[in-house]
Amino acid sequence: MYEIIQAPPWVIDWILFPLLVILARICDVSLGTMRIILVGKGQKNIAPFIGFIEILIWIAVVSQIIQNLDKIQLYFAFALGYALGVFIGIKIENRLSIGQLMIRIISNHDSSDLLKELKNNNFNFTTTEATGKFGPVKIIYIIIQRHLLKKTTRIIEASNNSAFYTIEDVRYVKGNLPGGRNPILNSLNPFHRH
Repeated sequence: MYEIIQAPPWVIDWILFPLLVILARICDVSLGTMRIILVGKGQKNIAPFIGFIEILIWIAVVSQIIQNLDKIQLYFAFALGYALGVFIGIKIENRLSIGQLMIRIISNHDSSDLLKELKNNNFNFTTTEATGKFGPVKIIYIIIQRHLLKKTTRIIEASNNSAFYTIEDVRYVKGNLPGGRNPILNSLNPFHRH
């Protein structure tokens, strides 16, 4: 059978237990950060499940700290886990690329190559003629799934490298966008029909 390795009490009190608190806080705060971001981006179906797991972890950690109020190292572990959890939660959300973006391109040069490339890549866009400080410009509006941002900016810069563009979050879009919904997000959604 397996032998249980006994660690000295100081290792458990000052290293092992604080590390477990830090890891648990990273998990629950990362989940909380993701939940808030998902709700803000209109992904309300997944948020309750994330919240359920988040609060289970939080209750387990807080109950252990309450049982060990004399161990100040756990307070620091709790706070450090929170800070790291926020940081990691934001990194995870950036990797998932959740939501939609609007790209506004303003060009005072010929944009026909750019429009052709956008069409060839199945992007929906709207153009309008406008006047800027230095004369006539074309404004091109594109709404995309966030996971397509790198591809879209590569097309813009390759087709019209002098174009000025801005990128903004879009809270809600009615209708389907080219590129479909985010495949990673769909795999996490328990209500998604496969």
